[in-house]
Amino acid sequence: MAKYWRFYWPLALTGVAMVLAMQFQNGTLARYPNAVQEIAIFALASSTFGFLNAGLNFTSQLSNVFARSPRGHRRSLKFTIAWSLILTIPVVVIAGTALGHTGLELAYGIDALLASQVQAYLALMSPLLVMTGLRMFYNGLLIQARMTGWVTTLNVVFLTVTIVALIAGFVAGIAPVYTLVGAQILAALVHLVLVYGVFKQFYERPDDVDEEEDVTYGALIRFFVPMTTTGVMFAISRPVLYAFVARTPNGLVSIAALRVAFDLSGVFQQAANQFRHFFVTFGLDDLAEKRRFMVVINIGITLIMAALAVTPLANLLFGEVLGVTGDVLVFATEALLVMCLMPTVIIIRNYYHGLLMVRRRTSGMAVGGVLRVVVIYLTVQIAFSFGWLDHIVATLILILGFVAETVVVYVAAANRGVRSTATT
Repeated sequence: MAKYWRFYWPLALTGVAMVLAMQFQNGTLARYPNAVQEIAIFALASSTFGFLNAGLNFTSQLSNVFARSPRGHRRSLKFTIAWSLILTIPVVVIAGTALGHTGLELAYGIDALLASQVQAYLALMSPLLVMTGLRMFYNGLLIQARMTGWVTTLNVVFLTVTIVALIAGFVAGIAPVYTLVGAQILAALVHLVLVYGVFKQFYERPDDVDEEEDVTYGALIRFFVPMTTTGVMFAISRPVLYAFVARTPNGLVSIAALRVAFDLSGVFQQAANQFRHFFVTFGLDDLAEKRRFMVVINIGITLIMAALAVTPLANLLFGEVLGVTGDVLVFATEALLVMCLMPTVIIIRNYYHGLLMVRRRTSGMAVGGVLRVVVIYLTVQIAFSFGWLDHIVATLILILGFVAETVVVYVAAANRGVRSTATT
């Protein structure tokens, strides 16, 4: 368990650093005039962008699994670059065309002015996809080499650059769209340069891999596309909720509150998500000990999250640090309390994700991701039709979608013999 802890805690901090960057974005927007609208616009833009950016969520796992020989490295890298460019095309279309403008109006039920402001964010965000793909590819190689300390250090640098750029942009009176996206691009560029430098200087290929291991593009597609579907379905979850919440009374206030609460809970969710690397790196031996370790981590994450939600710490963080006030502050605190249910669901789901990834049987992950969105859509439609939908119900619906996904990946692992094989 000590070995697992030494590997895990830097990755957990990495997830925290990346999600904290989002909180500082919210805090910066909260200090601009018309803060509620600014946060809501950014929530819609980042959710739309996140739908495509989620297609890169498992790039680190791809390089960890397949980039273990010179040939595997080359093909995995080419695949990552090509896929990143493909994902960039829809962002450009949504951001730069009348069709994209109309689509945003219809999808979110917003007026033409708000749709144009969302488009402005998306246009500036479009270069981030290729940068993110490369960053995650090399991150995966550092994790493969168990250099998780470096991963954490570089992500702390990413967070620091983000914060400094946000503060500088706000103090200089730069418009929110340029401040927010400029900070993202600068931090991503600095991180990419550093992570590649560390890779070139310190990375050592695993010594138990055949130098002539043949990695085909077909194998990469079969492994990556189902996992990408899972990531994309995760990114769809918020826009589906926002599309209905935006049509409720005080819709913009609720969206702003959910954005703040979901982003903060994402700190804990990212800590739980690092178990995907855990199984890819350590394999499926000694699963009982791995499960005990995951239970301990889950208890710790949930207790910290609950303490934050039910004590004055929530008001301190949301109100004093992030500058959120009024109904947004109240709604965000209430949503955060409900989100305390999420870490347990996520860790159980990621246990079965890990089993499926190691066995390279990831199709069940795609089915689970699709079902999650279907459940969320149907449930939020019902809640909206009966007038039940508010920030608390929307949060419960999000969690229900993840429960449905967890059931699917459990069944997939059982039906494919992964669980029985892994425990022997």
